[in-house]
Amino acid sequence: MSSPSPEPTSEPTSEPTSAVTEPLTIAARPELTGGRCIGVLLSHGFTGSPASMRPWGEHLGALGYGVVVPRLPGHATSWQDLNRHRWSDWTAEIERAFDALRAEHDAVVVGGLSMGGALVLRLAADRGDQVAGVMVVNPAVATRRLDVKLLPVLKYLVPSFPAIGNDIKKPGVDEHGYPRTPLKAIHSLMQSWPALIADLPRIAAPLVYFRSADDHVVDDASEPLILERISSTDVTRVGLPESFHVATLDNDAPTIFEGSAAFIARVTG
Repeated sequence: MSSPSPEPTSEPTSEPTSAVTEPLTIAARPELTGGRCIGVLLSHGFTGSPASMRPWGEHLGALGYGVVVPRLPGHATSWQDLNRHRWSDWTAEIERAFDALRAEHDAVVVGGLSMGGALVLRLAADRGDQVAGVMVVNPAVATRRLDVKLLPVLKYLVPSFPAIGNDIKKPGVDEHGYPRTPLKAIHSLMQSWPALIADLPRIAAPLVYFRSADDHVVDDASEPLILERISSTDVTRVGLPESFHVATLDNDAPTIFEGSAAFIARVTG
């Protein structure tokens, strides 16, 4: 999190919209997945949008999986809108999408980037064996940064900080995120972390953990907490040496796409 900067005097109330920021839904094709109808729920991260997950979802959809990438409340609208939403809004949307997938598929695997990783870990802790597998990319459940201790006060004094988006090594790639980081909303995210960390031992589903070697958004506090506390005996860590935080759009995206496809086939076979 960056230091506060002066708020623009004429800050726009909306952000540029694009078709890639819309939710993604792809129907399952069981004839391509051994006759079973397999669903995949993918969640984008904080201040991002479905744009960061669309190529991953489209790759899995082409293999026959039923894919849903919801747009979390307050995202792909404006950072001011996001500042009116909280962790409970985002978990409710993920639960809604998951229940809809479960109603129409034989098994469901969940995946998420950054805050999306925290959301699907929360889901796996709460839903137990309803979740066939968990895929996380640079998930955020903790931070070593000391300035976050000021958020309870700063969020009432400064509406936003500079953006945390577009941490991508590959040139010319746009995450389609917000130009500002809303403080009330991000504080709500961080307030959810202690309860999630306490409940990590409830996660027993198979898990694949994709981790960028150089991440300027999520530091190294989250990985040991997750990998050492979950109860899963089927855990795979995959390093992403040529990517920054938004690895689903970065140089190692093919590693995520291919690795997750193999993981889904194995845990739902």
